[in-house]
Amino acid sequence: MTTELVVLDMAGTTVADDGLVVRAFTAAIETAGVPEDRYPEMLRYVTDTMGQSKITVFRALIEDETRAQQANSAFEAAYGKLVEAGECTPVPGAEDVVRGLRENGVKVAFTTGFAPATQQAILDALGWRGLADLALAPGDGVRGRPFPDLVLTAALRLEVTDVRRIAVVGDTASDVLCGLRAGASVVAGVLTGAGRREDLLEATHLLGSVSELPAVLEGEPR
Repeated sequence: MTTELVVLDMAGTTVADDGLVVRAFTAAIETAGVPEDRYPEMLRYVTDTMGQSKITVFRALIEDETRAQQANSAFEAAYGKLVEAGECTPVPGAEDVVRGLRENGVKVAFTTGFAPATQQAILDALGWRGLADLALAPGDGVRGRPFPDLVLTAALRLEVTDVRRIAVVGDTASDVLCGLRAGASVVAGVLTGAGRREDLLEATHLLGSVSELPAVLEGEPR
């Protein structure tokens, strides 16, 4: 079945993470006044929930809503500073993949667990504004992963005719579950980010990098 839309995760899939999420998270929980003896437990949870909306993660870790919001704001600020410092780089071949897909008539959407402002800052830092057809982040009426909302919202906005004509690519179990719940026929896990091989077993394809995606799509039944 011909692919009409490819939904690509950002950090870890098309954008190299290199520990930036963990560094920003550590700065955020320091700001929130979390006791240091809780850091290891919280960092494990952050690693296990990579790909999910960051405010959802903070709400799970910090039961007080005001403090959770403060921590989330501190995270976004810390990550933004890392991006501004030039520590945000593309995964090799990612930009070529996006351009190649669009040249072949396939629509592309970038999705993320970050807030919209952080997503836009990453796109600006990489010179990627306009590279994809759409960039989506969790927000009003759009839940983050592992809910299917990001994929389904992209499908609606880009007028996909059938969810089976969607391919979803990400580096975490949450990315994979989001794609499966949305009904995508291709749900590919990549090994360039936070996800371990054993976290991605439910994916329909396991890729070393997003650069392998075009070959997968070419091999799909028409």
